[in-house]
Amino acid sequence: MNKQRLLIIAAGGVLGLLAVILVKMGNPANMGYCIACFLRDTTGGLGLHRAAPVQYIRPEIIGLVLGAFIASQATREFRAVGGSSSFTRFTLGFFAMMGMLVFLGCPVRAVLRLAGGDLNAGVGLAGLVAGVAVGVWFLKSGFTLGRAVPQPKSNGYLFSAFMAVLFILLLAKPAFLFFSEQGPGSMHAPVWIALVAGLAVGALAQRSRLCMVGGIRDFIILRDGHLLYGFITIFVVALAGNLAVGAFNIGFTGQPVAHTDGLWNFLGMALAGWAAVLLGGCPLRQLVAAAEGNTDCAVTIIGLMAGAAVSHNFGLAASPDGVPLAGQIAVILGLLVVFAIGMVNRPAVVTGGVSFGKGS
Repeated sequence: MNKQRLLIIAAGGVLGLLAVILVKMGNPANMGYCIACFLRDTTGGLGLHRAAPVQYIRPEIIGLVLGAFIASQATREFRAVGGSSSFTRFTLGFFAMMGMLVFLGCPVRAVLRLAGGDLNAGVGLAGLVAGVAVGVWFLKSGFTLGRAVPQPKSNGYLFSAFMAVLFILLLAKPAFLFFSEQGPGSMHAPVWIALVAGLAVGALAQRSRLCMVGGIRDFIILRDGHLLYGFITIFVVALAGNLAVGAFNIGFTGQPVAHTDGLWNFLGMALAGWAAVLLGGCPLRQLVAAAEGNTDCAVTIIGLMAGAAVSHNFGLAASPDGVPLAGQIAVILGLLVVFAIGMVNRPAVVTGGVSFGKGS
């Protein structure tokens, strides 16, 4: 087994183990680590949406970015680049988040939910694969968002600096921040434990290029399952951990922070997968690439956070009770917008953005 294979397995194993530990330390069940949920909570903590149950600046996100930043500096892989269809990336991130909040989770949480016995996550994962497969067709047809070009080095530092400031604010707890008193946002591991967990995941994700969307994409195009080993390991380790601590409950009903509407679980993640493959990576990979200096990916994260704000301010996000009509309309609109973006960006073939695979 080569070094890269060991690294991707180690990254998945650590993430899966930490997800179980973080739940035991206070995070919501089956939500030890969720990029979409934690970005949503952070958006609420900044007051950008007013859904009281999901407002808390998540140290796991801050740690992930800082861990990836430190790793990229240590390995001299930090590169300040940008200028590759930034507003299009914002739009794709915006609708990807809407899809994930209809499903109630990102690709990482989908695997963790399945490892906890939530069979609804299997439906969501099927939608993710379908969305990535559609996106691959567009990639094969010449889809491109253009080439990222070098930027002043200071531009690449801004995103990680913003995260460091967020952590200081979290510790200081100024009056303009919001903290949930009930619901998922009120459930969290101790700040320093969550930060250290994030640092570990960020560093390993940066070194291994961990990304589920990239793994599915590479398998479809190249029959290369390298990146998927990481997510298989997340599932195996989290499953073993949940069984060990008595947190495994198989079924569709009675699952934490989940609903049983299979159609919208499927379509929500199909939208997320389609948008993510056109972006070049899932939310986890976007965070890591932003920490490495990619300002386009930082814009994508802003798009994800804007999608979270709109979803909760306008009642689009799902809940354990199901998916509101407005959320269903938002998913259909998102699919149409992503289709349009895919069509109008096909003619030119220019490389750029976030890359995947063993050589990336």
